Amino acid sequence: MKTLGILGPKGTHSEEAALWLKKTLHEDYQLQICADIFEVLTAVKEKKLDAGLVPVENSLEGSINITLATLARSDTLTISRELVWKVKNFLMTKPLVDAREIKKIFSHAQPLAQCRNYLCKNFPDAEIVATTSTARAAELVAAADDNFAAICTERAGKLHALTIAAKDIQDNPNNFTRFFEIRYKPRDAAPVEKFDGDKVLIICQIDGSRAGSLCEVLEEFAQRGVNMTRIESRPARTILGAYIFFFDLETDAGDAALNESIRAVYDKSIWLKNLGVFPVIHA
Repeated sequence: MKTLGILGPKGTHSEEAALWLKKTLHEDYQLQICADIFEVLTAVKEKKLDAGLVPVENSLEGSINITLATLARSDTLTISRELVWKVKNFLMTKPLVDAREIKKIFSHAQPLAQCRNYLCKNFPDAEIVATTSTARAAELVAAADDNFAAICTERAGKLHALTIAAKDIQDNPNNFTRFFEIRYKPRDAAPVEKFDGDKVLIICQIDGSRAGSLCEVLEEFAQRGVNMTRIESRPARTILGAYIFFFDLETDAGDAALNESIRAVYDKSIWLKNLGVFPVIHA
């Protein structure tokens, strides 16, 4: 049976997303819990896992740095698909706890930020404690003897016999996390020529010391009708002021336009990687 690595422990949004894919698409694979995102990606790179499902961006809190940094440094990882996952945050407590008496609230830093207004309005005096994951928050609350609460997934709460005190408590209803399914790609794999998917991710480093260099790259896409849905820069980790760029491109412009624009950008770059062409699934 094929294996799919995810960020653990059980009850994280990563596990919920993976279980949704498995059930909805009737896929047969075994979930492998990993301690962190880097462990997932390393296991895929070393072919210890067939694939890994890792978060790459949250619509409210921004990019997941370790995912982008690892993809940028690797020559043997490719993206096989993207999942857009609607985030739902639940306030969970032990049974019979009066929500008005909650003294301390545990969660991962991102859900705490996503629910900031809700917490300030409803629990202005509660102590807020950041944990390594939402699942860990549920575990801590289940083990406590006091009026504590966790912001977590519904599954994490149920795994630890917690009950729902409030649901969908995120401040913004348009709260989504993008996940990439990552697979191993041999170094000598043939370059992408056919763009059979919804998106392609390009990573490159350009000469930032030259005025207009980024504009010239963007023009290569624009003049061929290639639509860019996202651009992000990250430090190149070489010298101060050197950056690499991530470009999410739609494939609607066709194979010729994409191949021509990517080749043109390659000629203007210090280096360029194509991380793969992939479908986008909306949960």
